[in-house]
Amino acid sequence: MPAVNNVLVIGGGLAGTATAIQLARHGVAVDLIEVKPDIAAIGSGITLQGNALRVLRQLGVWGRVSRAGFAYNSLGLRAPDRDGTLLVEFPDVRSGGPDLPATLGLPRPLLARILLDQAAATGVKTRSGLTATGLEQDGTGVGVTLTDGSTSRYDLVVGADGIRSATRRMLGIELEPEPNGMGIWRVFGPRPASVTRTDLFYGGPCYLAGYTPTGENSLYAYVVEDAGDHSGLTAEQRLARVRDLAAAYHGPWDEIRSTLTDPSRVNYTGFETHLLPAPWHRGRVVLIGDAAHSCPPTLAQGGAQALEDAAVLAELLIGHDVLDDDLWDAFTARRHARAAEVVAASNQIAQWLLDHEQGDVPGLVHRIGALVSQPA
Repeated sequence: MPAVNNVLVIGGGLAGTATAIQLARHGVAVDLIEVKPDIAAIGSGITLQGNALRVLRQLGVWGRVSRAGFAYNSLGLRAPDRDGTLLVEFPDVRSGGPDLPATLGLPRPLLARILLDQAAATGVKTRSGLTATGLEQDGTGVGVTLTDGSTSRYDLVVGADGIRSATRRMLGIELEPEPNGMGIWRVFGPRPASVTRTDLFYGGPCYLAGYTPTGENSLYAYVVEDAGDHSGLTAEQRLARVRDLAAAYHGPWDEIRSTLTDPSRVNYTGFETHLLPAPWHRGRVVLIGDAAHSCPPTLAQGGAQALEDAAVLAELLIGHDVLDDDLWDAFTARRHARAAEVVAASNQIAQWLLDHEQGDVPGLVHRIGALVSQPA
């Protein structure tokens, strides 16, 4: 008998949908609400390491994800010279196990659609354009008021509503992510035949430039520069900014750059980070994913850590008879230190870039790879 009978999940991203799917598959009644009208229409691409793929397999969506994305098992480093010279190619850690690829890239909206479809198939009741405005809890449940004025009561509320989590604020937690001084331009476009894995370029006018294949005919490319306020730029000016920065990078970048013609496929995000101290719950409300922790994408572990949060939380809720301190202690023990180490390592790599310091990136990547290769 699960520890809960009915659950509200706030947020339809990776952490929220994964939690909802796993709970519903084990007989828990789950409502999933998402403030955005259509979360499956947002974003460019996403890079998922093997430990993320391991969770997607648990959710029953690995077959669809693998067909939709582009899998690879190595990482390339290239020079910011006129040829984009390949300096080294090395095998990546297969952190999901030998039967899963090391890495898979795919369009973020497509991943969102796959997860939302799976949620619906497992009986999750999903409503978009809706979120919570009030939480009133006691020892047996949580009363929730929604933006449409309706109220409901749940055994547990899961706040998976992202880096700007309104749930976090409703709990009175005064924690906001801090910028680190860098920002990333991402652009989605067609994949040249020469792009079969992620290649990273260090140096040149940007801290970092790279690309990730996301399907047979798609990729997303990115450049990382000093953070700035680009809100006043038109869509065409944003595209021109990316093309100007990318002009210093060659090899496959030359063909990629020639395809960057659609201003609507460019987005910019500042690097931010935060980590909620343990515990991540307040009574019968718990925060997971970006609501609890975030970091720069320097290790491509943001999505994986959100999925791990969901998998561990759902496993404990299903495996315990009551929602008590033992359950929460187990959740903290399995998630907090692990997520903290990933956040710290991601921030360390970002700091080395900011300081133009040649830190031991391979050593740090190997250490985190070994950590996340062990199931959470």
